[in-house]
Amino acid sequence: MKLKSLILAASMAAMASGAFAAAHGGKVKVGMITTLSGGGAGLGIDVRDGFMLALKMAGADNVEVVIEDDQRKPDIAVQLSDRMIQSDKVDVLTGIIWSNLAMAVVPAATAQGKFYLSPNAGPSALAGKGCSPLYFNVAWQNDNLHEAAGAYANDAGFGKTFILAPNYPAGKDALTGFKRFYKGELAGELFTKLGQKDYASEIAQIRASGADSVFFFLPGGMGIAFLKQYKGSGVDLPLVGPAFSFDQGILQAVGDAALGVKNTSQWNKDIDNPANQAFVEGFQAEYGRLPSLYASQGFDTANLLLSAMEKADITDAAAFQAALEAAEFDSVRGDFAFASNHHPIQDIYVREVIKEGDVFTNKIIGTALEDYSNAYVDECKM
Repeated sequence: MKLKSLILAASMAAMASGAFAAAHGGKVKVGMITTLSGGGAGLGIDVRDGFMLALKMAGADNVEVVIEDDQRKPDIAVQLSDRMIQSDKVDVLTGIIWSNLAMAVVPAATAQGKFYLSPNAGPSALAGKGCSPLYFNVAWQNDNLHEAAGAYANDAGFGKTFILAPNYPAGKDALTGFKRFYKGELAGELFTKLGQKDYASEIAQIRASGADSVFFFLPGGMGIAFLKQYKGSGVDLPLVGPAFSFDQGILQAVGDAALGVKNTSQWNKDIDNPANQAFVEGFQAEYGRLPSLYASQGFDTANLLLSAMEKADITDAAAFQAALEAAEFDSVRGDFAFASNHHPIQDIYVREVIKEGDVFTNKIIGTALEDYSNAYVDECKM
């Protein structure tokens, strides 16, 4: 099916949905707080662009989006959330990339009766005892891709892995997740500074550790810096990581240092379904670049919202919650459902970094976990 046909079909369906939603309360106002400047800005830009593309492809003129830059600072994110809730009167919040910002914003937002749809951050504290009927994570629970990396490390025969991640909630979830599935010995375990750019000391410790492999979680610019320094160090141990350090926006900056590295993800551009095909083609046409994992998550978040608007009025919290829980939308990942703690049940793949022409990208080479949810479901009581 041609791109124009795909967009037209999606647009017609969503226009019908929009008419239904309009009859049940009119527009929904979304407050998007995300990182648009400084370190990690590429992640927030991709979430924003994916979200807005979904609305455009759907012809969803019944959704108003207020977008603000959190500058990756928790205090700024809290100020923006308070203003959006109290002054802008938003119905739904979304957009946060970083788990420390999510922990500062989400509990207070849901306590004020606002739905929060996370296109990225999924800290364990919000999946377990701190879960909320109004909080939904459309991406993953933080541990997921790291758990899949641990499962892959077992399959690859690694028996002595060195692991490292930044010292913040997602970094702690990362190493916890990896260790939950990994059966080998740890050669070392380090927490680095969030935003760190010099990894000479950590690489020296890896070199001296006797490790046979390295697992690391360093998103955004942290991963770029580490990979370049690791390549230049002469340490020749296999690297394994989650998609965050090998995603589309990062790979071009890393270059050859990433080739062949295995990483785990719940999405890739080569997942073969009509929704993903339309998304990848539409994103390239709109923005002139390949979409990233983050863009796919923003896209799915918007389509989840639209699917709920078809079925319920945002002012009826119980009905809208049920509509979100049903998750009746065509995900770019294919099959999609929520576990009882409002985090996805999904396949998580193993990808390999390759080069297509002049572009570094990923291809799926296997499945690490099938129909997997998360480790915190039983802790969530709601």
